[in-house]
Amino acid sequence: MPQKEGWAILNVNPTARLGLLASVLILLTVTFGAVTAQQISFLRIGTGSTAGTYYPIGTLLASVISNPPGSRACESGGSCGVPGLIATAQTTHGSVDNISGVSKGVFETALAQSDVVAAAFNGTGIYAKKKPVKSLRVIANLYPEDVHLVVRHDAGIKNVKDLKGKRVSIDVPGSGTRENAKQILRAYGLSTKDIDAITAVPDKAVSLMLADKLDAFFIVAGYPVTAVSELADVGKIDLLPISGKIIDDFVAKHGYYSVSDIPEGTYAGVGAIPTLAVSTQWIVDADTPEDLVYAITQALWNNRNRHLLDRGHAKGLLIHLDTATKGVSIPLHPGAARYYKEVGVLTD
Repeated sequence: MPQKEGWAILNVNPTARLGLLASVLILLTVTFGAVTAQQISFLRIGTGSTAGTYYPIGTLLASVISNPPGSRACESGGSCGVPGLIATAQTTHGSVDNISGVSKGVFETALAQSDVVAAAFNGTGIYAKKKPVKSLRVIANLYPEDVHLVVRHDAGIKNVKDLKGKRVSIDVPGSGTRENAKQILRAYGLSTKDIDAITAVPDKAVSLMLADKLDAFFIVAGYPVTAVSELADVGKIDLLPISGKIIDDFVAKHGYYSVSDIPEGTYAGVGAIPTLAVSTQWIVDADTPEDLVYAITQALWNNRNRHLLDRGHAKGLLIHLDTATKGVSIPLHPGAARYYKEVGVLTD
């Protein structure tokens, strides 16, 4: 009677069957041993809302530096990350939340705005009444983040001062956007008391805007931003220019800001918009092992990972080694500094 192919092993004589089973067992042992012999480590990257830029960029970075056990060799077209490392992106409320999370060990690394990083380390700005976070270190400067001041078409808002009395989301406590919004409002002689300040993450701000329950909201992120694109695609919003002498004086006073432009065509129906920008920095705690941070930095700038950065997100195109230390006003982590000295980015 014919036997099914899957049961063929039962048809060989007992001696041959034992030999075959022994061979299979040895193969499984060797294969499993090769995987488990490589130490597995996990790393969490604190990011932001899924409607912003931090989360997709954090996910992209995780793919760049991860190299799970059993992955194909980098030289053979496989992973060029840190051997044995599995990195994941974690949603958060943003920069302030991320700095706190890194310092308390909630996650190992995170993304944060350059202005908030500087304030935390130096005990200035929003950290003036708090203990400075002196354990904060930087792995790399990544890309610029632009201030998006999103206004509803029919809200009657033509300039920043028109926000007075309007329903304006300044994001949630723990976000860098919230602090930027307060600073910009102050530059124009306004405070949160002059507006109907709404506390909402970008996702919620989009829902409120679509329901005509919100007049404007701030979001600081690398364009294109999902939350803004969703509203522009249905013709719901404009972007408000942030420019002029007030802003020139503001930038002169706050060196971690720069003037910027969101190009025409970034969002459907929206022309070129002058605005402000800060930078995104990848942060870590000073106690993180030097060899690990060195390996992460090395993987980030591995030429074989370039295609991941270029294709993973529009802002990935702006992540480059020659700007890795630009605008970094606090100490680099020793592991990152070691790599930058080896490749000539740092010369002292």
